[in-house]
Order: sequence, then C-alpha cells, then structure tokens
Amino acid sequence: MALGRALPRKPRAQTQRTMPRIQAQSSRTIPAPASTVYSILADYRNGHSRILPQRYFREFVVERGGVGAGTIIRFRMRSFGTLRTFRVEITEPEPGRTLVETDLETRIATRFAVHSTAERQAHVIVATEWTSPGMRGWFERLLAPGFLRRVYAETLDNLARLATSSEKPAPHW
Repeated sequence: MALGRALPRKPRAQTQRTMPRIQAQSSRTIPAPASTVYSILADYRNGHSRILPQRYFREFVVERGGVGAGTIIRFRMRSFGTLRTFRVEITEPEPGRTLVETDLETRIATRFAVHSTAERQAHVIVATEWTSPGMRGWFERLLAPGFLRRVYAETLDNLARLATSSEKPAPHW
C-alpha cells in the first residue's frame, strides 16, 4: 500500500431507514342506522363536537364549513399533561362512509369509517396512523396507542349515546 493514496471504498448498501408507523384503532357496533351515525360524525357544528370527551378536548372551533369535506376545525387536546393545538381539514374519500381528519401541520390523519352491518346497526372504526422519529417516536410508539384507544372508546360511547337518542343531526347529503 502506497502512502498518501486512499484505498478504494467498498460501496455501502443502500440502507434507507423508514420510520416505523404508529397506529391506534378502536371500533364499535352501534345500534343505529349507518346514515345516522355518519351524519353525526360529519356534522362538526352539531354532532361531532358533541361526541368528543371533554376531559381531552378543549376549545373546539369550526373555522370553515361545518359539514363534511372542506370543513376546517381547530381544537386543543390534552394528552400526557400537555395541551396541544390542532388545526384539521376534513375530507370524505367515500362520502357517506369515510371521513378523514388531517392535521394541517403534522399531516397526522384520523379516519372514521362507518359500515352497515345489519338493519339499524353501524360498525364504526376510528384509526390514526403517523410516524415520529427518534426518542419522541419511541415514547409515542410505547404510550400513544393505548392512550388514543381510551380516547376513541369514550368517543364511540358518546357517539352511540347520541345516535340512539331522540336528538340527532339531520343527514347532510
């Protein structure tokens, strides 16, 4: 080996590391028509805002729209001792079946899917998926899914109570 000359480098394998996805999901069958359940979820002024657990959600404001796609909402959510502000846009990939709430800053998306299971019954799935790098991501993967499942369970309980009560928002489509 001659001094001053670098040895040729061996090519490194392309090790593109992808951040693991973090997921939280909860579901429930609600003894109400799917159209009623979806109408509550899609109505951010008179329905959706009423099913959010107050101990986690604060300052819920509809900035634009109010029903279904194109709606923009803002709220604060308490988790793990902190209060964080979210500004979210609503889309309806499948109107009457699926709503997606996407945070405009982080792009975290929560999907509400409503499926008819039998006469006067709806199966509702609430699911959130995101990535988070580093140490924060490690803690989120460890703690957030369980926390969100509790929030979703309470949200679905509230949805079931509203959907089966005599007080319901009108269908929006």
